Amino acid sequence: MADVQQLLSLIIGTLKSIEGQSLVSNSSEVDDWLKFASSFGVGSEFEGACAYANSYLTLRTFLVGNELTIADITVVAYLAGAGPRWESFRKSSKFPNLVRWYNCILAQYAAIADVLPRRGSGKPAAEVSKPSSTAAAPDEAKEKVDGSFEVDLPGAEMGKVCTRFPPEPSGYLHIGHAKAALLNQFFAQKYKGRLIIRFDDTNPAKEKDEFVESILHDLETLGVKGDVITYTSDYFPQLMEMCEKLIKEGKAYVDDTEREQMQTERKAMIESKCRNQSVEENLILWKEMIAGSPRGVQCCVRAKMDMSNPNASLRDPVYYRCNPAPHLRVGSKYKVYPTYDFACPYVDSIEGVTHALRSSEYHDRNDQYYRVLEDMQLRKVHVWDFSRLNFVYTLLSKRKLQWFVDNGRVEGWNDPRFPTVQGIIRRGLTIEALKQFILSQGASKNLNLMEWDKLWTINKKIIDPICPRHTAVLSEGKVLLDLSNGPETPFTRVILRHKKYEPAGKKASVFTKRIWLDHADATAVSEGEEVTLMDWGNCFIRKVERDQYGLVTRLQGELHVEGSVKTTKLKLTWLPEFSELVPVTLVDLDHLIVKKKLEENDDFVSVLNPVTRIETSALGDSNMRNLQRGEIIQLERKGYYICDVPFLRSSKPIVLISIPDGRQQKPPGPQ
Repeated sequence: MADVQQLLSLIIGTLKSIEGQSLVSNSSEVDDWLKFASSFGVGSEFEGACAYANSYLTLRTFLVGNELTIADITVVAYLAGAGPRWESFRKSSKFPNLVRWYNCILAQYAAIADVLPRRGSGKPAAEVSKPSSTAAAPDEAKEKVDGSFEVDLPGAEMGKVCTRFPPEPSGYLHIGHAKAALLNQFFAQKYKGRLIIRFDDTNPAKEKDEFVESILHDLETLGVKGDVITYTSDYFPQLMEMCEKLIKEGKAYVDDTEREQMQTERKAMIESKCRNQSVEENLILWKEMIAGSPRGVQCCVRAKMDMSNPNASLRDPVYYRCNPAPHLRVGSKYKVYPTYDFACPYVDSIEGVTHALRSSEYHDRNDQYYRVLEDMQLRKVHVWDFSRLNFVYTLLSKRKLQWFVDNGRVEGWNDPRFPTVQGIIRRGLTIEALKQFILSQGASKNLNLMEWDKLWTINKKIIDPICPRHTAVLSEGKVLLDLSNGPETPFTRVILRHKKYEPAGKKASVFTKRIWLDHADATAVSEGEEVTLMDWGNCFIRKVERDQYGLVTRLQGELHVEGSVKTTKLKLTWLPEFSELVPVTLVDLDHLIVKKKLEENDDFVSVLNPVTRIETSALGDSNMRNLQRGEIIQLERKGYYICDVPFLRSSKPIVLISIPDGRQQKPPGPQ
């Protein structure tokens, strides 16, 4: 205990001297954790304390609130002080949430990692080797989950880094945006800097308040909190002034070339006929654009860069276009709007962004980004690339996702077949699984086409230890089993909803003389065979009745509850013949497209999956009346499901959506 207290004092002292971290808190939650922390130092209580903390951290980044507190530091110290016992758990998959939290603390707060004991040594790292500001972080901070985050942003200074997450409010956030948001937050926190959430609202024809609200909601769900929320539209007056300044300086010109011809000329490195017109002519046309006149709407403003450059992004990109659509924030005040390529570098520099993190699909436009800042004579911003999150059989283009919404192929942007944050949560993915998966990818620049299996495997490890168990029998072909010695009067027994996780609650199980079985189970049994009825006991099958087609229609059996479950081959789920059973619709979902990877010129409409939703009717145990929307359960022997529509009345089925468990799935589409 004394060693742990010594280590705790060393950590706190190091944080205060190196990081300027204030750990003072009057929170009662912090006090509760300080009292509980000693449980990690007692041999008989250690594993139980780990199990509790693992469950508690399922959807949390810190023990209390959204930042580091003395509670986190204290528990880290106790775990580190546990030595080999804790290290064995870190190498296993027993407590994934606790290990993830511990590794994240070490990765984000190097000062803590520097004073923890080295593996194989009872002394803090600071005592094993001389401290150095450039020393590499110890092994503890380089576990598999967070190891790929051990990168340094170019020119980064502690306390001075500013990142930004700039979503366009033209759709809901998808899983790729989630990675970008979490990465920007990670590096802002790593360097004790700032994170700006900025809405890139420069395309009024596609943007809606609905999308702004959904993005803010999803960021809150992800635990991403910016230091400030801004809009590119806040800078429209300054952006127009900058555009006019560049025209006057001969660094931009107004072009009325038709869009298709302009694209052809750019590919062929042919200069526009308007490129060398006078500044005066350009300014006249620029005023026509501002007014939104018939002449103005034919024009756009282009940069005058280098039409012969091998990098196509430098071949006179477009800076401004006319757009008559009203803007969601400023209405019809403007008729011209800046492009992302023009506005983003300007606002990044003006807002104090030091590092612009963006996916590697923009890599070829980095030179353009720097050139725009150079022409504007603004402070340089470092661009840092990371790999985009690409999944098999998945579309991430907002334009293509909007097509599915507009054509009624899905219920909306939160459809469980969509890769949006709201869609995958509705499918049953936990935020904790999403975070763990993204952390496992880290800040790598390598482009990979990801399988969904790994993500769902992580999810299963999180939900399986805690989700309640229920029972359902498929309606089609269900078969009654008559138990000759079954209870003449039904009785009820209260049992745990999860045998190994008491916090999941309890449920009432009804036992009757006649019970329902799935048709597949009824077909699998043989006369004279002893089977196990789950949560009841064994039973002998005395008679199998079939119709003229050989299909099983009824079974007769005899309870043998004292029989050994170890000797039976079949363990069967069942439901009582009981009026309180509830109707259930089980929903299986498939990918929206049948091609594993879409190429740039592929027509996605030609590879649509004809059937992406399959519904199966079933009966569920009466306890399912209490399920809440979004609650995750396991149907015994059927898999994991999330409640999409809870019980309302007996005539309206509960809707349960199947949650993938990470096992290899067959390719989408007809087989």
